[in-house]
Amino acid sequence: MRFLVTGGAGFIGSNYMHYVVNKYPNDYFVCLDALTYAGNYNNIKDLEEKDNYKFVKGDITDKEFIDDLFNKEQFDVVINFAAESHVDNSIKNPGVFLTTNIIGTQVLMDASLKYNVKRYHQVSTDEVYGDLPLDKPELKFREDTPIHTSSPYSSSKAGADLLVGAYHRTYGLPTTISRCSNNYGPYQFPEKLIPVVISKALKNEKIPVYGTGSNVRDWIHVIDHNIGVDLIVRNGRVGEVYNLGGHSERTNLEVVKTILKQMGKSEDLITFVEDRKGHDLRYAIDSTKSEDELGWNRTYTFENGIKETVDWYLNNTEWIDNILSGEYKNAYKD
Repeated sequence: MRFLVTGGAGFIGSNYMHYVVNKYPNDYFVCLDALTYAGNYNNIKDLEEKDNYKFVKGDITDKEFIDDLFNKEQFDVVINFAAESHVDNSIKNPGVFLTTNIIGTQVLMDASLKYNVKRYHQVSTDEVYGDLPLDKPELKFREDTPIHTSSPYSSSKAGADLLVGAYHRTYGLPTTISRCSNNYGPYQFPEKLIPVVISKALKNEKIPVYGTGSNVRDWIHVIDHNIGVDLIVRNGRVGEVYNLGGHSERTNLEVVKTILKQMGKSEDLITFVEDRKGHDLRYAIDSTKSEDELGWNRTYTFENGIKETVDWYLNNTEWIDNILSGEYKNAYKD
């Protein structure tokens, strides 16, 4: 089969590319990325030698470019990881999130319809469900939990999800959607919590923690997330939504302290800052549907996953330095 993977130079997308390109040598994968600030060609550079892989630089909102690419490559499957995803940035500049996350999705689906794609998969987020109270640990997000967004980012992802559902119902586009909890692992851009903590701790800089650090997130290793996406794309029922969760709820403060302990750094580096506007209290995913229907499960506990992740960053400080210096932007040569 011929696959288009958008956003394949980003954190989750690049880990997906490594997973599938190596696992399925008889399938063909085109990695599409606009290489905006969070897209890092260094993440996927070592795939260049693979016969079943090709990188294309381009923007999913460019209709003519996308149409030409689909016409040329005749994809069987489209997997859309491409998205603006940083909540703080969405609060400062909502417009770019609406353009990429909603209009970009529409452009991809229009091309998928025109060229008879057999499966269109939308990679979404548990943030479309809003949040859960801290004092009711039994509550978790299910696929039928109503959408109730808190930020421009989550609203743009929810809008895209609704559009995907509409394209399936109205036009018969064979779609699936996955919604996952917070990812961690290699290649995560150092604007998100875990790589921020690691990069600042390496320099003994103050580590900002929103509010009191009591907000709870359900953490999933990026490899487990991508195993789930692959199962959904290949075996999931058309028109369905599937949740993928880590079953590893931790407060933000617990995560920070865990990393500092592994790095042998003092908790005195922690500094509490003004809370994020509209900050969701708690995320927790019920993955029963994915487990029962697809046989999906997690291969990582948070304990072994976070240890491996911290070790990866400590062994790849040059990767972090290239991003902080901006040098990573020169990795791809047209």
